[in-house]
Amino acid sequence: MVDPMAEVVALLKPGALFSKLVVASAPWAVRRAELGQPFYMAVLEGRCFLTVDGEEGGRAGGETITLEAGDFVLIPAVRGFATSSLDRLPPRAGEAVATPIVPMPGGARVGDPAGAVDVRLLVGHCEFGSPDAALLVPLLPRWLHVRGEDRLATLAQLVGEESRADRPAREIVMARLLEVLLVEAFRSTASVAASPGLVRGLADPKLAPALRRMHGRPGDGWSIAQLAREAALSRSAFFQRFQRAVGMAPMSYLQAWRMALAKQLLREGENAITNIAERVGYGSVSAFGVAFTRYVGVPPGRYARGEARQDAAQALA
Repeated sequence: MVDPMAEVVALLKPGALFSKLVVASAPWAVRRAELGQPFYMAVLEGRCFLTVDGEEGGRAGGETITLEAGDFVLIPAVRGFATSSLDRLPPRAGEAVATPIVPMPGGARVGDPAGAVDVRLLVGHCEFGSPDAALLVPLLPRWLHVRGEDRLATLAQLVGEESRADRPAREIVMARLLEVLLVEAFRSTASVAASPGLVRGLADPKLAPALRRMHGRPGDGWSIAQLAREAALSRSAFFQRFQRAVGMAPMSYLQAWRMALAKQLLREGENAITNIAERVGYGSVSAFGVAFTRYVGVPPGRYARGEARQDAAQALA
């Protein structure tokens, strides 16, 4: 059985850049503007509020999320967000924040430096090593909140312990633990709250079969009617349900996945463009070339040559 989330994660190549420990004493509030990299946060102790900016700078989903010990949050796309203690709401975009932040070894102290610590957070940036990240990230939720996963809680605890310890090979162990933490968060669809994206689509028992068919047989000439039959829904019900859950129309999702696969195959350089066109659902090289150029910005042949030159330059560096 094809696992769409595993395929997307494998193509994204998630990794951890760094992490730091944040300890906070109420009252406190922190707002971060768009950071340029995906952001994650694991709650090691205590509780706090989180809001993630929506498309127009508002609060994601019109609500504030309460985070508890063991929770994990991932914000795959570049997006502003705010956190706060439970005695106030997180600040909105443009709202002044006066909470003191004091650096400390391995992290930062937020709020009253002399106050009792009520929250411990592990926060950091991750990266997606794939050149296709710009194509794949829109398939993911704007934010991902996982709760009740013992494996994630254990991983977060291990990362927290490692971040506070002074052991040999600490940075290597931290990087590996964080990579596993990210992958585990992506696949924890049973206990996740998320904005529209692949995670929410896979959690829907009606939509999951259609998503698996698209990933398992991307070269088939799928239509809305065929995908609706896989979901045991009418065409209109399937389209609307898919749009709400995944955040894009079914055929737009299918095209995004086909283009990501095509780019991967072109980079590998082991398949003729004719074969690649067939594998991603196009009956001719010319039709594939038009679609690829419109979507990616360059013809497939030029894209493949550019990737080959880049690989050669890296080999000589």
